[in-house]
Amino acid sequence: MQSETQQHSSEVEHFDVVVVGGGPAGATAARELAQQGRSVLLLDRGGRIKPCGGAVPPILLKEFEVPETQLVARAHCARMISPKSTPVDMPINGFVGMVDREHFDEWLRERADQAGAVRRTGVFKKLEHDPDGQPVVLIGASAHDGAGAELQRVTTRLVIGADGARSEVARQSIPGAEDIPFVAAYHEIVRSPEQGDHEFDGQRCDVYYQGELSPDFYAWIFPHGDCTSVGVGTANKGFSMRAAITKLRERTGMADNETIRREGAPIPLKTLKRWDNGRDVLLAGDAAGAVAPASGEGIYYAMLTGRLAAEAAEAFCRTGNPRALKQSRKRFMKAHGRVFWILGIMQRFWYNSDKRRERFVSICRDPDVQELTWEAYMHKRLVKAKPMAHVRIFFKDMAHLLGFAPVK
Repeated sequence: MQSETQQHSSEVEHFDVVVVGGGPAGATAARELAQQGRSVLLLDRGGRIKPCGGAVPPILLKEFEVPETQLVARAHCARMISPKSTPVDMPINGFVGMVDREHFDEWLRERADQAGAVRRTGVFKKLEHDPDGQPVVLIGASAHDGAGAELQRVTTRLVIGADGARSEVARQSIPGAEDIPFVAAYHEIVRSPEQGDHEFDGQRCDVYYQGELSPDFYAWIFPHGDCTSVGVGTANKGFSMRAAITKLRERTGMADNETIRREGAPIPLKTLKRWDNGRDVLLAGDAAGAVAPASGEGIYYAMLTGRLAAEAAEAFCRTGNPRALKQSRKRFMKAHGRVFWILGIMQRFWYNSDKRRERFVSICRDPDVQELTWEAYMHKRLVKAKPMAHVRIFFKDMAHLLGFAPVK
């Protein structure tokens, strides 16, 4: 009778890259590497849908060749609701697309499969190395495979960890990965109300900056066509997110609407200082902490880091030089680090009390703020062409910070 080691060794497969996690980051990395002719294993645990408002900027559709048929709705306005329930509408010049992660993520995985990546359902268990120093990925059974299934062993040159905020790949390979701060997110997908019912608008995203709904982040109502995401985020472990969502649904006339599904997951609040281990592991998406502070926006950044990871991985496979892996984080931070820094400061200051949230929502009424906010969101860059608008916003912000500006 063969030993377990012998049984495994006869079944070992080899891939240039193993991508752990089949969300937007992992699916994008797998597709683009497969298009480069690399052998890629896309490993996804299956059966999990991330809680997400589902908003994507139009630039995502263009940069990542996503057809508009993947959108379940288009938002033409964002409504900010203050602690005193004062609404401030921010009209959008164009639209923000809305996707349903249940279908969008699967479409991305299928597209990676069509490009040549090998899809497999399973759970990343451990990264080892053989006597020659080659990475060996141990894969466990998925939840629906049942107990007793043997671990699979796959050899590779590189592992891309795109397995979410509490990444097991990162925990095993990247120093400091466990210290990243998180916001817990929870949402309920419900059947959408009729247009106009309790002021529901299927083309508007509502964001609630109210301490009773979230003590340190925000709650939301984002339309997805026939269904709607009603969610909340908080870093306060003692806060009941389910109770907050129940309250919000009651307040907005959705208490009796059919609940289609409930989902919860952590969202990172800060990018990791290292995305690679200098040898054979590279992170992308939530695993790297690539989520915008203040807004929690992650889909665009996940797909971008997936692309950057694929480009760094291709360079690594071509040259064998692990320094190529560092280019992924370096390029991301050069393009978006300043925006993340500004959003982080904004979140820490404006979100820490209802008094400040009231002023924050009031600032959102300002035309300069609205214009520059949407320009930055839609095009994913700081707007440099209008210096006087930035100056005006600076002085208005200072007036609010010092308490001189009235709260409208």
